Parts: sequence; C-alpha cells; structure tokens
Amino acid sequence: MKSTLLAAALAVSATTAFAGAEKYVLDSSHSQVLFSYNHLGFSTTHGMFSGFEGEIMFDQENPAASSVTVSMPVVEMITGWKPREDHFMSEDFFGVTEGEMVTFTSTSIEVTGENTANITGDLTMNGVTKSVVLDAKLNQVGEHPMAGKPWAGFDATTTLVRSEFDLGQFAPFVSDEVELQISVEAQKAD
Repeated sequence: MKSTLLAAALAVSATTAFAGAEKYVLDSSHSQVLFSYNHLGFSTTHGMFSGFEGEIMFDQENPAASSVTVSMPVVEMITGWKPREDHFMSEDFFGVTEGEMVTFTSTSIEVTGENTANITGDLTMNGVTKSVVLDAKLNQVGEHPMAGKPWAGFDATTTLVRSEFDLGQFAPFVSDEVELQISVEAQKAD
C-alpha cells in the first residue's frame, strides 16, 4: 500500500530539465504516501507513511534511463488509531518485526506528457514482490527558496490489491483494493 510513494520519485526524473544524470534524495519531512480503503461499506479509512528514504537518478538526455529507489519501515504506518496500527502489525496482516521495510525499485519510465509519466517498478511488501505502475505528475522543479538548492516535487497515484501481497484478511468485506496517493519532494544531492 505504502510503497507506491517510492515510484512517484521517478516521475520527477522523467520530466525535469537538468543536464546529465544527477542524484536527488527524498526530503523525508515533506514526502508522504497516503492510503485509503473501504471499511465494510460504511466508511473510507485512511492511513499514511512518512519519513521514508530514497534517491532518484535523473538523466535529462534519456529520461527512460532514469531510476528511483525508495524504502520505508512498515512500523512507521500511521492510521490515527493505535489499536488499528497494532492490528496491522499483527499476524493478521504484516506480522512485522522492527526492521521490516517496504521497498520500491523502478524498472522503467514511460513519459506520457510534458509533466507526466507512468513509472513501473518492483514493490516489495510483506515478503512479496509485484510490479506496480504509478501515474505520476511533476508539480514543480526549481530552486528551493529556503534551502537555496535545486528541488523537485511531484504527486502520483496507483491502486494496489492487498491480497496480492498476502494482506487480504477480511476481504472482500474490507476492500481488497487500496488507493494510494503519493506526494514527494526531492533535493539535489551535494
């Protein structure tokens, strides 16, 4: 659910205007993956992952040759209710240990417009790796007014089927499809 944010980082590389391959690192304080799912038809439940790490290698001459890698600790999931978070960490779902990570590694980029791209990559979550596609949009590239260095921001969306990651407990009553909204900022590495 949460690793989609990782793929969004690659969208920046597909549309920014820098010469040669340049490394960007995610701004952990301004990057989030929001997820939502239907609960028994009564409500839409939301959660978030934040504070994750990743990098983007961007090749202006050949955006399709760019890449992104992202990782986030499963235990950093926030749902707004501690008993729900504890349940997600239990054997019913992740059965998580302290160091378990969700990772995304891009495998290809298809530029679809001036500021858009489909980013395909391998998402590993709960010990399962599946290919996912992020519908990504570059929001802005330019000098950060406070940091004084090149910065990029973008959004992305995708839908995951949680049972494909062995997280299908209570489906179909609790929706198997999980919507992801990703918003990421990345700064040029020194």
